[in-house]
Amino acid sequence: RHRERIQEAKRVANPGCHATGFISIVRPLMDLGLLEKNALLSCFSLTGYSGGGKKMIAEYEDPGRDPLLAGPAPYSLGMKHKHLPEMQKLAGLDSSPAFLPVLGDVYKGMCTTVMLHNTYLSNDRLSAEEIYELLAFHYSNGPVVKVAPFGTAPARLYTGQLAGTDGLLLTVTGHDGQTLIAAQFDNLGKGASGAAVQNMNLMLGFEETKGL
Repeated sequence: RHRERIQEAKRVANPGCHATGFISIVRPLMDLGLLEKNALLSCFSLTGYSGGGKKMIAEYEDPGRDPLLAGPAPYSLGMKHKHLPEMQKLAGLDSSPAFLPVLGDVYKGMCTTVMLHNTYLSNDRLSAEEIYELLAFHYSNGPVVKVAPFGTAPARLYTGQLAGTDGLLLTVTGHDGQTLIAAQFDNLGKGASGAAVQNMNLMLGFEETKGL
């Protein structure tokens, strides 16, 4: 039904990069009845510096740059990031998440993470593996978003793993009491421009993934 609404719409809003990762994780949990609208969530999101535009790209690629730029840098420390309104609204939450974006010394790529205490879920008996199964079923027919098989997560999730692609990969890990869900994608591709092309294709009646 969501794709039909896009096909019939005259105007479609395109989500921002951090918002794309957060919504891809949280909205299915809401639709599946696992989270209540009053859920208080935290989100941690690593991004490449290209999202900051020409000025930031020039800063990071300057041969004489500040050596501190080599290390990850949390930002938007006032916790009022511009993506928060859409993260709240499109995830279906009563309040915005506690959100910390982190800038990395990588041109493009993103890894957005939401961590859950399973006791906060409407069914507190669910394990991380059962949450994986529900998300995998939810996204089973989608052409772009994939869910990694449970138990196959590497020791590390790299921000740039899906750089240069239009895919989005969800990884679910954890145990009976806590669940971590991470979305890896390209902040320039699926994080913005790729989603815009996908929406345009739906609106114009083209194949959804044409040109991606």
